[in-house]
Amino acid sequence: MSRAVLSLGSNLGDRLANLRIAVDGLAGVLVAVSPVYETAAWGVTDQPDFLNAVCVVDDPGTDAWGWLRRGQALENVAGRVRELRWGPRTLDVDVVVVDGVVSSDPELLLPHPGTHERATVLIPWLDIDPNAVVPGRGRADALLAALDTDGVRRRDDLELR
Repeated sequence: MSRAVLSLGSNLGDRLANLRIAVDGLAGVLVAVSPVYETAAWGVTDQPDFLNAVCVVDDPGTDAWGWLRRGQALENVAGRVRELRWGPRTLDVDVVVVDGVVSSDPELLLPHPGTHERATVLIPWLDIDPNAVVPGRGRADALLAALDTDGVRRRDDLELR
């Protein structure tokens, strides 16, 4: 069994439709999807706000590398162009964790770097897994308690399923 947590984000074009591309593309392996949140950009802050969500997926035939490739394929379907690190994008699919796997490979860092510092990932993840743990960092709820959550707004008017 390969269970993974994927973080979704979009701040270009029809942001909700872009997130739906990912959710629809994961339909056969989707265990849970969080509510949608609207958040300010992180890293490069002079860009539109993001819509974010987190998915839990499960597929016995997909390893950590498979989840990375699957996420990249979904980004391509959404027309993602990589021009600027942390820049605006139609769709970003990050592999947050996979079955507690730790990887230092530069192409597949696990857990995803910065997860423990990003309310934009921790809040929606906790919505669907209140016992979430970031390997090597601790419980997501404890990590979130140390963060500023201003600017992370739940959008109950937007649904992914």
